[in-house]
Amino acid sequence: MQSPVPALAHSLRALDRILQKAEAYCEARRIDPAVLVNDRLAPDMLPLRRQVGMACDHAKFVAARLSGQEAPRFEDTEQTFAELRERIARTLAFVEAVPEAAFEGAEARTITVKAGPRELTFPAPVYLGSFALPNFYFHMTTAYNILRHDGVELGKLDFLGG
Repeated sequence: MQSPVPALAHSLRALDRILQKAEAYCEARRIDPAVLVNDRLAPDMLPLRRQVGMACDHAKFVAARLSGQEAPRFEDTEQTFAELRERIARTLAFVEAVPEAAFEGAEARTITVKAGPRELTFPAPVYLGSFALPNFYFHMTTAYNILRHDGVELGKLDFLGG
């Protein structure tokens, strides 16, 4: 199986730059950054800080599960843009440390994921294409949309990392 790390790392770097823009936006307009960090699109959705954390979690779990490694544990305590960016940096450090060779034969693996009280089991290619990557991009997109909704000047190229 081809390593998913380059695509994940590219998008995590884009997410980091999006957060940089959000931080600069707050500074320029004298907005308390906590307002954006804790904002959400709808009352029943997670706030920005958790959207970033979930995107990072999906990225690290993809790298760990497909390479047969243990994922690092990150506490979900981030409350500032600096802490969120540090979470992205730790995630990048982990995923980029997984060598491409670790993904050889990954397509034959079976991946089991705990989802609340349930356990979901997938063949590795189905896990990657139908569960992990869609979840990663959902949370990344939601983080982008929260900030865009709050007025941060972002465009498609920011999301794509262009």
